[in-house]
Amino acid sequence: MRRKSILLVLLFFLAVCAAHAAELKNEKARQEGNRLVITYDLEGKENEAQVNLILTVDGKTCKASDLHVEGDVGKVRTGRGKRISWNILQDFPRGLRSGVDWELTTAGEAFTDSVTGMEMVFVKGGCYRMGDTFGDGYADEKPVHEVCVNDFYMGKHEVTVGQFRKFVQDTNYRTEAEKGDGCYIWTGTKWVKQRDKNWRNPGFSQRDNHPVVCVSWNDAKKFSEWQTRKSGKDYRLPTEAEWEYAARSGGKSEKYAGGNDVDAVAWYSKNSGSETHPVGQKRPNGLGLYDMSGNVREWCSDWYGEKYYSQSPRDNPDGPSSGSYRVLRGGSWVYIPRNVRAADRGWYIPEIRNNYFGFRMALSAR
Repeated sequence: MRRKSILLVLLFFLAVCAAHAAELKNEKARQEGNRLVITYDLEGKENEAQVNLILTVDGKTCKASDLHVEGDVGKVRTGRGKRISWNILQDFPRGLRSGVDWELTTAGEAFTDSVTGMEMVFVKGGCYRMGDTFGDGYADEKPVHEVCVNDFYMGKHEVTVGQFRKFVQDTNYRTEAEKGDGCYIWTGTKWVKQRDKNWRNPGFSQRDNHPVVCVSWNDAKKFSEWQTRKSGKDYRLPTEAEWEYAARSGGKSEKYAGGNDVDAVAWYSKNSGSETHPVGQKRPNGLGLYDMSGNVREWCSDWYGEKYYSQSPRDNPDGPSSGSYRVLRGGSWVYIPRNVRAADRGWYIPEIRNNYFGFRMALSAR
């Protein structure tokens, strides 16, 4: 977040606070008579994106539509030289003596990571009721509590075999399964750890567009660190609160990620054929994210706390400060419907690997 100040000669001072998403560039503010003018460039591969302007005046938050604002706000075509103009005196005839904050964001757009080809979808932050809102969950999903998260980006898909291969080829990284005693696989009757099983050979056929499996939390963390170094962007695993908010299409009342019809959105025990499937084949959720229910269980950044929901902070919770287990979310190809719900919580030691655990990347928008 960058802070800029301009002095307007309308008996008030504007302290400009521009918080922007990754595709907004060169934001500037200046006075033109009785107007505040904001200019910016909107970069991206899409033809257009939603640009939102929020102004806070005397502690009251206003949308652009609430004020005499005109110009490049709302649906805006990508390009340079965009301009927004606010006629302040039409809304405040006597001028202002207090500070005014403004926040310019883009919503709903995606960008493609140049290193991996990974598509990242912008998730507008907000508040929601996290936990077992349908009343059919487990004890650790209670109490239902209000959580607020900041803007962030989430991977459109789970990290794929092909994307993970780029990491391995660039670093010569060996996963914990490869260095250790293999990966757990499902034999049809029980879980067995086999020394020759790993992300290259998980016990079923995979192509580059399948979600990578047999990766531990530690392996996922190493991938995120590599992607950060190569791209210059701070990639990471999502927090558990971010994950559920994104899975539920921005905190909506959805049992599964994208609605209440499990077969429409998820590969799970009944329809998976006991294996992963290429990413993006089921219906996406309301944010355009795929496979957040089913296909593979996804590592989150948090330590797991069984009672954490009763003590979680409201704003941007990131789990207990320490623990023995890391959180997993989303269910998998081997799970029953109850365990691919958006509110369902899983946990394992960070070193564990099996052929239904994977992950997806997140990125803060500020």
